[in-house]
Amino acid sequence: MRRLAVLACMAIAMLGLDARAAARVELIGTWPAGGSVTLGRNQTFYLHLHYTSDVPVNIWARPYFQGKPANAGSNPSRVYPAGSGEALGWFFLFDPGAQVDEVRISAGDGSYNRTPVVATFPVSVAAGDEPAEDTPQPEWLASLTAIDQAVQRADREKAANAPVSRGDLAFMRGFMLTMLALGLLTFAWPAWGLWRWRSGWRIAAAVPAIVMGFVVLRIIIDGMRDPTSHNLWPFEIIMWGVMGCGWMLVLTLARSLVGSKQA
Repeated sequence: MRRLAVLACMAIAMLGLDARAAARVELIGTWPAGGSVTLGRNQTFYLHLHYTSDVPVNIWARPYFQGKPANAGSNPSRVYPAGSGEALGWFFLFDPGAQVDEVRISAGDGSYNRTPVVATFPVSVAAGDEPAEDTPQPEWLASLTAIDQAVQRADREKAANAPVSRGDLAFMRGFMLTMLALGLLTFAWPAWGLWRWRSGWRIAAAVPAIVMGFVVLRIIIDGMRDPTSHNLWPFEIIMWGVMGCGWMLVLTLARSLVGSKQA
């Protein structure tokens, strides 16, 4: 009985902690305002929120229609400090004619079990195909947008100035060595096949080397025209390198199998 009582107290305490940590969110206003809103082409619907939380919290506004997620994009979230304050939520609809009849507000740390839906607000929003009206934004929208941008800018600067850890440095070195090894192997293995094999096997062995040569040449030429055209070129090398090595592995196994049958 004592153990049951202790477990019950622990469960109650945990529930109390979860309840204390849950944020409370209220809707102050929207923009565009109105009971029924038709958005212009590429226009965003904003929600002015007020929150109260005992711990730092993230807040997301997700649009729904008839109980299902709407075909829309919605806001990411910065970390709001503990206490109370204002928050900004927004979403935009992808296709003309898409509709939203409610917005569900999730608050927490982003994990599945700790980010419950804390509020639901009925709305009537539809996506139109006409250009959005050029109306001035409310003061709260300009203020909250400026704060979000400043926080994001500070986070980027903090991440850029953060020292590289040994683990990250080791990962980058391993990644670059892997890329280099695959690139060299995609040339070396076919070269070995060209030297050792005959007839159609030799022609087949030349294929991955030709493809990799074309990929490298394209990266160089495109990079000279536009330095941003192949920002992910290491992944291109790895992708084609894996494919080339896979091709040579299949050829090697097939040639061995054919040779065994002939023998």
